[in-house]
Amino acid sequence: MEIFQSANAVRLRSSHGKYLTAHDDEESVTQGRHGDAKAARWTVEVLPADYTNHNIIRLKSCYNKYLTADDQPFLFGMTGRKVTQTVPDRLDSSVEWEPFRDGKNQVKLRTRYGEFLRANRGLPPWRNSVTHDIPRRTATQDWIFWYVEVVETDMLKPEKNLILHSDSFSSSESSVPSTPSSLSGPEV
Repeated sequence: MEIFQSANAVRLRSSHGKYLTAHDDEESVTQGRHGDAKAARWTVEVLPADYTNHNIIRLKSCYNKYLTADDQPFLFGMTGRKVTQTVPDRLDSSVEWEPFRDGKNQVKLRTRYGEFLRANRGLPPWRNSVTHDIPRRTATQDWIFWYVEVVETDMLKPEKNLILHSDSFSSSESSVPSTPSSLSGPEV
């Protein structure tokens, strides 16, 4: 997905207006109001297209741990499984997320098993929790949408390199564009 292709780091804001946050216990993942906190910043790793041609990303917290779809239930007997931050022995599908665009900067992040990253709300213990699940109720359908705020970009990533064309020069114009929005070239 092109929004992640040139992003080095992002913040993910839930439909509840809170940010996906790596808790300082270096294991839990919650939602927090402070998007400018370092714990709300996630480093993006874009994997090469796999044999199914899916766009897969990994998100790494400020504690250098991956956003992980755990198999354990969030609450015994309830729907929704834990989302944690881990450093697995080997990088497997539990740390891989497939983004689906739904709007300009709005995405759904799906695990390899078809469940979506979900921002919960309500009374404790659900308040500010993050799980992965398949939404089954109309009331919670929007809880799987995340707004992507790009914090840091890398214009040199090969997927988004833009070719600058300069057929003519004039003394009143700079030969090198000053802002990324003035770049032109084929979209990849």
